[in-house]
Amino acid sequence: MKKVLFVLALVVFVSCGDDDKNEPKEVIDYTVQNEEDIKAYVEANGLDATRSDSGLYYVIEEEGTGENPTATSDVTVAYKGYYLDGSVFDESSAEGITFNLQQVIAGWTEGITYFKEGGNGILLVPAALGYGNSDNRGIPGGSVLVFEVNLLEVN
Repeated sequence: MKKVLFVLALVVFVSCGDDDKNEPKEVIDYTVQNEEDIKAYVEANGLDATRSDSGLYYVIEEEGTGENPTATSDVTVAYKGYYLDGSVFDESSAEGITFNLQQVIAGWTEGITYFKEGGNGILLVPAALGYGNSDNRGIPGGSVLVFEVNLLEVN
């Protein structure tokens, strides 16, 4: 009898837990808001930006003279990443960092291929091509990310 009461008490205790855990979380689609925010940023800053089919905006400030990387290239890039309000969230040294373009966010995998070695410019990355709806390493979900990039080398 004590075992039955213990099991019954355990069942009641477990069932009184956090009901929200099993409910699906609302998924927010930031696509339209990101598009509006990027267009406003481009206009406010007088940028001559190109929009790709994926929704990535990019500005080629200096074309460069080397080769264009592919989506599978190893590259060395110096960059500064910030939000539309100008708050910096990440920055490399002037020597840059080396990585494979398949190891980064989709906005970089696509965007860096628009630059030639030695070129520089800006990538405006909507959340769908960045970190999506989820907070990631201090970056709030749904954020548009702005990157000033300098493609130092296609390795």
